Amino acid sequence: MNEQDQINYYRIATAINYIQKHFRSQPTLEEIAEAVHLSPFHFQRLFTEWAGVSPKKFLQYISVEYAKDILKEKKATLIDAVQETGLSGTGRLHDLFVNVEGMTPGEFKNGGEHLAINYSYAESPFGHILVASTTKGICYMVFIQNEHEAFEDLKRHFPKAHFRQITDRIQQNALHIFSSDWNKLDEIKLHLKGTDFQLKVWKTLLQIPLGSLSTYGEIAEKIQNPNASRAVGTAIGSNPVAFLIPCHRVIQATGAIGGYMWNPIRKTAIIGWEAARLSPDFLTTN
Repeated sequence: MNEQDQINYYRIATAINYIQKHFRSQPTLEEIAEAVHLSPFHFQRLFTEWAGVSPKKFLQYISVEYAKDILKEKKATLIDAVQETGLSGTGRLHDLFVNVEGMTPGEFKNGGEHLAINYSYAESPFGHILVASTTKGICYMVFIQNEHEAFEDLKRHFPKAHFRQITDRIQQNALHIFSSDWNKLDEIKLHLKGTDFQLKVWKTLLQIPLGSLSTYGEIAEKIQNPNASRAVGTAIGSNPVAFLIPCHRVIQATGAIGGYMWNPIRKTAIIGWEAARLSPDFLTTN
C-alpha cells in the first residue's frame, strides 16, 4: 500500500468511527468531513470512490442501532434485522468456497514440516495484507502493518515449512475476491491448519452469505453444540484467513459489532463495504 492509499484508508476508518460514536445525532456530511480534516466535497468523492456509495448511504448500511431496535421485538430474528437494515442476504460469494481441506494430522502436529508455502504482499480496500498458499489452497491471509513482522508471524504459524516469496495463481484468484465482478472468480480453495472443532466453525462461517450477519450463538447452534458459544468465539478468534473466512460477519447477539483481531473499525468498514456492493446504486454503476 503506498503512503497516500494508507492515508485515505485511515481517513475512511476514522470517519466510520466518528459515525458510530455520533450515530444518534445523525452527523451531517460537513461534520464528518471536518472530523477527518477534509472539505465536504473532497470527503464525499473519496468516500464514494472507496465504498461505491455516498457517506449517507453507507451510514444506512452499518446502522446497527436500528438492528438493535428490531431485535427487541420478540419474534424478530437477526436475519430480520439484517434485511430491515438493507442487508438482504445472497449466496453469491459463499458458493465459491466449495473446497475446504484440513491439513493432515502429520502436517498439523509437525508445524507444516515438508510443506512448501508461497507468500506475497498485496493491497486491499482495507489495508496491506500478507497472503500465503500451498499447492492445495490459501493457508494464511492477514491484514498487516509491517511486512517483516507479518512474515515472522507466518513462520511461527508454520515453523517447519519452506517459504518462498512469490505470487502464485492460487493467491491471485483469492485476491480477486476484492473485485466487484465476482462471477469471474474460479473456485477458491483453502488449505487450513486447525483442530476438528476449529475447522467445523470456519466452514460454518463460510455459509454466511455476503451482506448477512450471524451471532456466536447461532454459529454454535449450526455446529450442533448450542452451549459452545464461548468456544466458538475462541475458534473465530483463531481464524488464519482474514476476509475469505468471513469472521467479520459474526456480531454480538445484541447487535453490537463486537471485537475483531484486525481492528473493530476495519470490521465495521468491511461489513459496510460488502453491504454497499449489494445495493442497487452500486450494482447499476459498476
